Amino acid sequence: MSTTPRVVVIGAGIVGANLADELTERGWTEVTVLDQGPLPLAGGSTSHAPGLVFQTNGSRTMTRFATYTVEKFKSLDVDGAWCFNQVGGLEIATTPERLADLHRKQGWATSWGVPGEVVGPERCAELYPLLDRDQVLGGFHTPTDGLAKASRAVTALARRAQSRGAVFRGSTRVTEVLQQGGRVTGVRTAAGDEIPADIVVSCAGFWGPAVGELAGMRVPLLPVAHQYARTGQVAGLVGRNDEQIEARLPILRHQDRDLYYREHNDRLGIGTYAHRPMPVRLGDLPEVEDGDLTEAAMPSMLPFTEEDFAPSWEASKQLLPSLRDSKIDTGFNGIMSFTPDGGPLVGESPDVAGFWIAEAVWVTHSAGVARSVAQLLVDGRSEIELHGCDVHRFDEIETTQSYVDETAQRNFVEVYDVLHPLQPKLSPRDLRVSPFHARQKELGAFFLEAHGWERPHWYEANARLVKELPAEWQPPSRDAWSAMFHSPIAAAEAWKTRTAVAMYDMTPLKRIEVFGSGAVAFLQRLTTGKMDKSVGSVTYTLALDEAGGIRSDLTVARLGEQLFQVGANGNLDLDYFRRQAPADGSVQLRDITGGTCCVGVWGPLARDLVQPLTDDDFSHEALKYFRLKHATIAGIPVVAMRLSYVGELGWEIYTSAEYGQRLWDALFEAGRPLGVIAAGRAAFNSLRLEKGYRAWGSDMNTEHNPYEAGLGFAVNAKKTGYVGCDAVAELSNDTVSRRLACLTVDDGRSVVLGHEPVFLDGEPDGYVTSAAFGHTIGKPVAYAWLPASATVGTQVEIQYFDRRVRATVTAEPLVDPEMARIRR
Repeated sequence: MSTTPRVVVIGAGIVGANLADELTERGWTEVTVLDQGPLPLAGGSTSHAPGLVFQTNGSRTMTRFATYTVEKFKSLDVDGAWCFNQVGGLEIATTPERLADLHRKQGWATSWGVPGEVVGPERCAELYPLLDRDQVLGGFHTPTDGLAKASRAVTALARRAQSRGAVFRGSTRVTEVLQQGGRVTGVRTAAGDEIPADIVVSCAGFWGPAVGELAGMRVPLLPVAHQYARTGQVAGLVGRNDEQIEARLPILRHQDRDLYYREHNDRLGIGTYAHRPMPVRLGDLPEVEDGDLTEAAMPSMLPFTEEDFAPSWEASKQLLPSLRDSKIDTGFNGIMSFTPDGGPLVGESPDVAGFWIAEAVWVTHSAGVARSVAQLLVDGRSEIELHGCDVHRFDEIETTQSYVDETAQRNFVEVYDVLHPLQPKLSPRDLRVSPFHARQKELGAFFLEAHGWERPHWYEANARLVKELPAEWQPPSRDAWSAMFHSPIAAAEAWKTRTAVAMYDMTPLKRIEVFGSGAVAFLQRLTTGKMDKSVGSVTYTLALDEAGGIRSDLTVARLGEQLFQVGANGNLDLDYFRRQAPADGSVQLRDITGGTCCVGVWGPLARDLVQPLTDDDFSHEALKYFRLKHATIAGIPVVAMRLSYVGELGWEIYTSAEYGQRLWDALFEAGRPLGVIAAGRAAFNSLRLEKGYRAWGSDMNTEHNPYEAGLGFAVNAKKTGYVGCDAVAELSNDTVSRRLACLTVDDGRSVVLGHEPVFLDGEPDGYVTSAAFGHTIGKPVAYAWLPASATVGTQVEIQYFDRRVRATVTAEPLVDPEMARIRR
């Protein structure tokens, strides 16, 4: 008799079918898959998906999802008919900007292990003879990409899952998620049936928000219609294919015009994002009776709007001259799912244990996401890190309907755009501002945005300092790409931080208050550091998962016997803490970010600035490194923590938001004789890399253990019983096979930006995580994952677009390794 949990999967599309297959493969046989539509053609996005699988993505996680989907679908068939046709992929460039971006994309592919090359116009025409060769500047060819036959794959996956015990039921609409005591107990259907369950997973696609509501969970997803058309017979395709093979040419993307193409035997399918966003309200969808559901008529297929498609048709005929003698035969506006940042939504409800979602997942990533969700359910962790997919990555403001509507539509518009890594949203802006915002605007701050927060990147008020920079601090000129969203003012701000004093707005960083009689034991269990220290201590520590992967890095400050402030990386940490908090109420949690503010005052003159403003003793002896004190500065109550993520003397100074502007003004005015400046994130990032300080999510994540990441010092060797303890017990700096390494660029001027492949002995063997120009050392700095054999002095090459940049593995930290400056 089976003892596995009872699982109900809502949605029998490509994600739900994959999940049933993955769960039953792992021995979970009590799996029931329900869909409101008939089976196997249920009428969701899967039923009309064109099935183009381009694996390469700027995200390593998304690329690995896609690669797994390819490998899995290649092994599937339905009565001998293929589920994946590996015709390859070709992305063409008709502008110099796109061609440069294809070189960048080829670098991603190399970093993540996907074969691909940038080819010239002649090779593009050989690969895709329908192209007008004169329109094309080059292309990115990936031989392992191809076509997924999504509806057929669902059939194959369902058959396999059913052979292991899973049950699939169509025409069964879920009307209620049953729960008791904060835990899911099953579902109720429109027919009144109750199906018991220990776990319910919504894989409902664009219906996800409606299913989420049944469990009281907000799903930040917007259904948006996307145009797809099929031509009549195309002369250039006649005789090339048949109904069985369907396609032999590579799948094609013409991203300069927001277009993609695939063969349908002797016809061509054309998809376009070059039209206005068409948001869809679920209540407005037409009712289609089961018996009337066909491949040409289903709820997810809205009427084709020819006027929206007209510009794309003209662009298609220009690129593919064979189409000039053809016409559009059929078309529809198919519904897809878009999210605020374009990523999938995976995770468990914060309020109803056992209710999970896996939404906004395209066919391309379906098998990979399903495997990760199955691993989460069965094993407790995914082998692929998921922070960019976790639904709880968003702060509350990012899940409001107005925010989701606007940002999801913007993501639709930008889906094929060439986007810079630092490119901020144009709208909505000014959602979250620190109490210092008015003063920052007066100083000419150039703001970037993250999670709704306005974050100064540099200040135009400091432009005058660029002319005063000593010769050794003068930054070299940059190429056009790395110069975007950058200013040489950052060099001046770094210079002033190292030689005088600067003020940094640290307000947007997540702050969690942990308090109660169980607070010490709670933090002791979740972190690698000793938490039962004296009041006034501050500890840099790690939160690990059970396998020893780095869930987050944290700064824990003990404000009182039962009161702690945790400096966290974002909402994922808050969600984790809430799930881990004991049910007896002995631990309370509060997100205090919005009600407080923080200014970092750093530089060799920091004490000269702060001490005259307070009667409290800010000497080194009275407030040592990684200690805190409650104090009064300029009459304002503050908590000053002796921390510095730029590697200079100073403090993070916290106060209540209502005092923030007054605190800023007092500090800035007192600092004028010392040459104080406000400094932004560009200088901050450069300075923190020079000190070797890691950024979670960029430099390390759950796929890395502390010793690989160079953070073994944050693991207390005398401590036991914390999450992940057993997994790291036998690890050390000497046992790792790969390591996060510090690189300096040999030419002194080439600034890479992240995700570029790193070549060791001529072969790709790693990738860049974070990078910046090191203004103190006068060289670009990059951190990269490399084999542990790449020791100090090892020569490597970084692929930057279409060229190789020589770099050297260097001892870290690059600045003040003795920590003399920070401890003065």
